[in-house]
Amino acid sequence: MSPDEPRAETRPQSVSLWEDYVDIFYAPSQVFARRESGNFWIPLLVVTVLFGLLWLASARVLGPVFDAEWDRQLRRMMERNPQTPVEQLEAGRAMVQRFQALSVLFIVPVTIFLVGFVLWGVGKIFEAQQTVRSALVVAAFAYMPRVVERALVMVEGIFRDVSAIDGQNRLTWGVGRFLDPDTIAPTLLAVLMRIDLFTIWVTVLLAIGLAVTGKIGRQRAAIAGVLMWLIGAIPTFFAMLRA
Repeated sequence: MSPDEPRAETRPQSVSLWEDYVDIFYAPSQVFARRESGNFWIPLLVVTVLFGLLWLASARVLGPVFDAEWDRQLRRMMERNPQTPVEQLEAGRAMVQRFQALSVLFIVPVTIFLVGFVLWGVGKIFEAQQTVRSALVVAAFAYMPRVVERALVMVEGIFRDVSAIDGQNRLTWGVGRFLDPDTIAPTLLAVLMRIDLFTIWVTVLLAIGLAVTGKIGRQRAAIAGVLMWLIGAIPTFFAMLRA
């Protein structure tokens, strides 16, 4: 079969929903094939809860890293606006810390929704037959590597001296781990941090999901995946232009 020909439909298998969260790591095509018309709220909820619990657990371990990150942001704010009262900045810091848990539970599902809709739109460029429902299912399951990433971050925080970690980028699994957050422009750092194992992993899953649920060839799905990666970097590119 030519790489640009539509993939043959995989016959959906009757399996437990919980098996999907294991199969997504080694048989993603099968997961997307059998769940493309399913209820996307279930994987959305499961991924959000798992990520949220791991984030809360890791936040306790990585408190000094978050403090170092916040101190860096405060210094930059003071450099841009020296007249800003320190008390005001500290009040903002306390508010952010107070609502961190709620913000994670909000950001994860919103991110999945946005990625799903963007994936559906990108698929239309490549004449994919993917529905919005299928795109959201793909986006939800494709977020599972982020759960693994958060677990690894927590484990690393347990075994490392977190007081010596000067930025959250040092806990990533890509180019960002080797960059000094105090000397590199923050927007450039954000862009380079997308060259990361888990970001690429999520992107690959999105491309596979588009190929399966959109009935398009692997080559077009791969190009769509690259486009999705680039779209994900757009916010930081705009921030870089304004800097």
